[in-house]
Amino acid sequence: MVELNGVAAALGAALCWTLASALWRQLPTSLGPAKLNLLKNLVALGFQLPALLVLGVMGPVAAGPVLLFLLSGVLGIALGDSFYFAALRRLGTRRTLTFDAGGPAVTAAAGAVLLAEVPAPRQWLGIGLISLAVLLVARQKPAEGQGGLESQQGLGLACALAALLCGGGGALLARAALRDTLLSPLHSATIRLGAAALVLLPLLWRMPHSSQRPRPRRRRWPLLLVATLLGTSAGIVLQQLALDRLNGGLAVALLATAPVMAVPLAPLEGDRPGLLGITAAGLALAGVALVAR
Repeated sequence: MVELNGVAAALGAALCWTLASALWRQLPTSLGPAKLNLLKNLVALGFQLPALLVLGVMGPVAAGPVLLFLLSGVLGIALGDSFYFAALRRLGTRRTLTFDAGGPAVTAAAGAVLLAEVPAPRQWLGIGLISLAVLLVARQKPAEGQGGLESQQGLGLACALAALLCGGGGALLARAALRDTLLSPLHSATIRLGAAALVLLPLLWRMPHSSQRPRPRRRRWPLLLVATLLGTSAGIVLQQLALDRLNGGLAVALLATAPVMAVPLAPLEGDRPGLLGITAAGLALAGVALVAR
């Protein structure tokens, strides 16, 4: 029987990422994707380190799982999130999130081969329905007001694909590490964030000076703080909890419901999902029910 706490954590993470993505789209900034990624990782660490002081320092941990967490942070957060931000600017929230459609099938297949975690036939059907749902959403037209980005669609699609592969690889590495350690989701998420921030840290000296930053500043910081708290701190901790309680393929299948959750938010970007979007939402809900049953 699937661990219901893991299912709730995966769906919670998907919701956090959906809301955070919509906020990142609204953030007025001149920072490139990698610099923005570094900034949100540093802010997230600022949120999480005080919480770790309350929980206490983690006990002895084997070097193997820690190394996997570090590699997972570099691949899934440092690289994956940088590609994701680049795609988000070019494709919009809903279309970027739909590239998680390939995540469940790819990660489930890789998990079956590398981690010997084979989903049941009913769960494979659920994964298929979720993938079909987000593929239907992906076939819809981009949001109004994005016509000027048509020349960048190819680069946006390439970035979204790279984000998918990096994110899936990072999730598998984290899942492999979680099977061999008793670390809490908060500890493991902080290790991953720390590794990502460390790799991107050289970009800190290339940040624009205060006189070069766009104005007004007041609107940016609340958006950045809320988006980071939702998408990076809460989202990654919930993802770690889901990967700890579920096998890799099932966890990623549930995490991939984020594109369908983005459908109700689409009008905020001038996007109209229509009947196809509603149908996709129904298919995704049926898939979640099969996976979590």
